Amino acid sequence: MKEYLLTAGPTPVPERVLLAMARPILYHRAPAFTECLREVQEGLKWLMQTKQQPIVLTGSGTIAMDAAVCNFLRTGDKAVVIRGGKFGERWGKICEAYGIACVYVDVEWGKSVDAKDVAAAIEANPGVRAVYATACETSTATKHDIEAIAKVVRQHDDVILCVDAITAIGVYDVPVDKWGLDVVAVGSQKALMLPPGLAAVSVSEKAWKANERANLPRFYLDLRREQKAQEKGETAFTPAVSLIVGLRESLRMLKEETLDGVFLRHERLAKATRAASGGLGLDLFSSSPVNSVTAFRVPAGIDGTAVIIQMRSRYGITIAGGQDHLKGKIVRIAHVGYYSQFDIITAISGLEMTLSDLGFSIRPGAGVAAAQATFAETRRA
Repeated sequence: MKEYLLTAGPTPVPERVLLAMARPILYHRAPAFTECLREVQEGLKWLMQTKQQPIVLTGSGTIAMDAAVCNFLRTGDKAVVIRGGKFGERWGKICEAYGIACVYVDVEWGKSVDAKDVAAAIEANPGVRAVYATACETSTATKHDIEAIAKVVRQHDDVILCVDAITAIGVYDVPVDKWGLDVVAVGSQKALMLPPGLAAVSVSEKAWKANERANLPRFYLDLRREQKAQEKGETAFTPAVSLIVGLRESLRMLKEETLDGVFLRHERLAKATRAASGGLGLDLFSSSPVNSVTAFRVPAGIDGTAVIIQMRSRYGITIAGGQDHLKGKIVRIAHVGYYSQFDIITAISGLEMTLSDLGFSIRPGAGVAAAQATFAETRRA
């Protein structure tokens, strides 16, 4: 049975990238690797829209989030943490692991945070030195207004904004320098179209100043050490060489498509997926939908976990379900990274057949027709 992967990470890897990673391994202290790393650095600057040199790290996206805490805070600091899903919660868990006092701004899952609430949390809590936010809350398919949050944080010279943009960068416009984002985390297995195992972090001048006073323990995640090494075209420690070679190729692919082209592709896929909800007879879960992944509420009487299992076992289509209290209540179809309109048509068709298998009354082809109509409209636009 042919298999289709439509999760928000890992995502499919293009053949071009796989072939690049299959080439003989490079020695990470040799000129050939330096040349590769230099190209990757320039590509990440282009993708993240920053003049700062992003720092490449070996590890999943969480390693970048961890580094965003331990490199910029000191003992006794407070941090505002926006929690509206699993990854907002992760920011809080990382901060707590380092003994940072967290001021939580809790948001109902599926809704976007109000920047006014972030401003109020900063004003009411002297000693706040950082705000930790999530651009795209993948667990709920929700987009947060990072630009508005950044405007709030910029009013405070001693507060930095750290953003989990792991399923945002390379999907829709997140101009790091223009918005004044201080620390931005990216992961390889999303829009970068790579296997898991690489992360990148951009750091503003304001954040580097915060780094000077930071005293939290760190060794492998010491970004200043890593920055100095990567300025010379090296890494402080042995990197995931093959993944960096693959990243060079995926960045080349994205540049060929252009930034506007990349954003438009994700927008078309997202619109078509959301449009399918009407034909399927399903409600969208998020009131602030994002172009990375779409979440559907599962109909009453249908177990969302059974939907996931049936799609994978009978049709070879892997999508994601809900987490924590949303388990069994939502299903999520991704459109971040190496996806085309036919992947979306396949996923919607598989979801239709699965819901029918499980006893939900549905008109065959209705969701697919809605998605196709949207593709036709956006193609003409």
